[in-house]
Amino acid sequence: MQIWFTEIKELESLYTSIKGRFPDLDKEIDRLVKADDENMVLLYSRRCLEVIITDLCECELKRARGTEPLKGVIDKLGHEKKVPSNIIASMEGLNTLSTFGTHPKDFDPEQVKPVLSNLAIIIKWYLKYKDTAALSKIQPDEALYENKEPVKSRESIKTSKKRLIFLLSGIVLIVVMAVVALFIFDIIGIKKETKEIEKSIAVLPFINESPVDSNKHFINGVMEEVLNNLMKIQDFRVLSRTSTDQYKGTDRPTIPEIARKLDVNYIVEGSGQKYGNMFILRVQLIRAKGKESHIWANSYKQEIKEVRDYIEIPSQIAQSIAAELKAVITPEEKQLIEKIPTISFTANDFFLRGDEERKKYSSDDPSTQIYLDRTHEMYEKALEYDPTFAKAYLGMAEVYWDKHYWESYLSESFLDSVIILVNKALSLEPRLSGAYIVKGNYYYSKGLIERSVEEYDKALKYNPNDSWAYYGKATASFTLVDYVQRIDNMHKAVARNRGASLPDYLRTLARSYLDVGFPEQGKYYIQEAFTLDRDSATYLYQLAVLEFFSENFEHFYKLMKEAWEMDSTIFNPRILEMEIYYYMPSDYNEEAYLNALNWIEYYNKTGVLPLGYSYRIGMALWRLGKYEEAKYYFNQEIKNEEEEIKLGRDRVVRGNAYYNLAASYAILGEKEKAYKNLDELDKKKFNPYWMLMFIKHDPFFDNIRKEDRFQNIVKDMEIKFQAEHERVRKWLEEQGM
Repeated sequence: MQIWFTEIKELESLYTSIKGRFPDLDKEIDRLVKADDENMVLLYSRRCLEVIITDLCECELKRARGTEPLKGVIDKLGHEKKVPSNIIASMEGLNTLSTFGTHPKDFDPEQVKPVLSNLAIIIKWYLKYKDTAALSKIQPDEALYENKEPVKSRESIKTSKKRLIFLLSGIVLIVVMAVVALFIFDIIGIKKETKEIEKSIAVLPFINESPVDSNKHFINGVMEEVLNNLMKIQDFRVLSRTSTDQYKGTDRPTIPEIARKLDVNYIVEGSGQKYGNMFILRVQLIRAKGKESHIWANSYKQEIKEVRDYIEIPSQIAQSIAAELKAVITPEEKQLIEKIPTISFTANDFFLRGDEERKKYSSDDPSTQIYLDRTHEMYEKALEYDPTFAKAYLGMAEVYWDKHYWESYLSESFLDSVIILVNKALSLEPRLSGAYIVKGNYYYSKGLIERSVEEYDKALKYNPNDSWAYYGKATASFTLVDYVQRIDNMHKAVARNRGASLPDYLRTLARSYLDVGFPEQGKYYIQEAFTLDRDSATYLYQLAVLEFFSENFEHFYKLMKEAWEMDSTIFNPRILEMEIYYYMPSDYNEEAYLNALNWIEYYNKTGVLPLGYSYRIGMALWRLGKYEEAKYYFNQEIKNEEEEIKLGRDRVVRGNAYYNLAASYAILGEKEKAYKNLDELDKKKFNPYWMLMFIKHDPFFDNIRKEDRFQNIVKDMEIKFQAEHERVRKWLEEQGM
């Protein structure tokens, strides 16, 4: 039993009494009482407080809270005596202790109890406050009747009787209608619900029951074929493979719990074994919405003489599931599902082995390069047995991308081998959706953004559930400056991804909202990402970014320092916002320098090009008086960015290259070159909010910031930003978002 059991029970009782009155608060209390560890308890306690504080800010301080820290609003409410001092004390205690909960090394689980006690006190007061506020709104209307004389005439009594008869008649009619409705629902309700329920599906990893573990890749391959076939059906929303990898083996949650976490209505699970040439598979479709029920199941036993003997089974499974769920399969989708990728069993076996090796590779860990080499070897062997195996050519292209992306980025022949291999794959199988994803990524990196969107759309034509295609379109929309499309596509990507990368997807969605000036939505998805991966350092870091965007620099510095102390690797290049670390005051110069050294080590170790970061490293050195070393990195940035501009890469189209050049030239005192690049940056029809904040506060521009020419550029960027913000706002209203 948890040591805060009593406190949770009290909150459960409160939740029961207020359920339905305050939807936002309901949601957070519900999550709180169901939370299973102290960090989540503290997180949702703080969210409950945020809901209450945000409402008080609007009702008592007569303004929206925005991204203002809780402490600031609490102080204001106390100072202006809008909230009793004892409640302010509880608010301050909850806020302070729940913040410590994101620092496991400094946190004592005993502190959960006072947090929950304070929350109960605050909620009880808040309920009285809301009831009093509601009563005060009613009283003026009631006062209209207080001084009127009672009406006792015979006519008024007759009128009252007529009203009573009318009222009773209405009640009887409502009861009859309700009975009829219930009767109808009892007859057709279940069928109607089955018809209308969203056809969202997750395919769980199949359990390998083979006598030897070496057949695991075979069972995984069958599961993947089932998944891929389902993903090709437009009528379904199917989650990616990475969404369900977390549920390998038999030791996994219940089906309803998995469905709830993955936000799907149906689950496919299976098990199989292969011994010699014999293959046995058992698969079932489960409805997980409401009461769990088995809709369909089948067993397959097949001797394998050629690939067709088992590849056709996943095709049959997908079509059986579609039939059970009354999904429409177009003739083209049927052809895609029934397509046999290779006639060679051995080629397919090597391909599946290669896939297993590739999953072990990480671009952030150079020691895993060996798995790429093994993957390449397996794909080559697959092609030896079947030179017409399109998926093996695509696999080779993806391996080449991972191996040679950065070393060829600034060359004229950038990834030429990738496009040759992908085109070879498409010449053999023109409907291979993954190949169009790689082509989309290729054209995007080359700066051919419109063409990349065309390729992503082709991918979605043949796989309408590919989250990477939606993610690619969202990235392209950012570059093409269409934030309606960016946000829309990111939501579609998130809806199809519930895997390990989902927190990163959510943070990208958060950034999409922040870019165009919607901090509350951004903060919501930042918190959702933290709920999933509980990465406290990244969470603090992103809260710091929110404070920076709100120009609350003091709180920004504090949160950045806390994040850094918690995890000094947080500023890995995967998190692009790290540039703002160098906006800290001089007290942090030594830490910025140490961070810069980590960056230098990272680039030397991985071979990643320090595009957009060399000049930041230079600034860290510059602020410590290491001017000659700093100039080396400024000049490195200038050389790389000018080469990018010559080649027309994606960062040029986005405007990053011009910004970085302008900053580098400005710090070196080459004013005209700085303005030349700022003018190029200003030609863009929109620059995201983070770029506006950077240019307004970036220390690189200190020596020209007050000049009229610089200020005019900033004003022009602000006008264009506001126009896109307003366009997105209208769209969000139309969508009810």
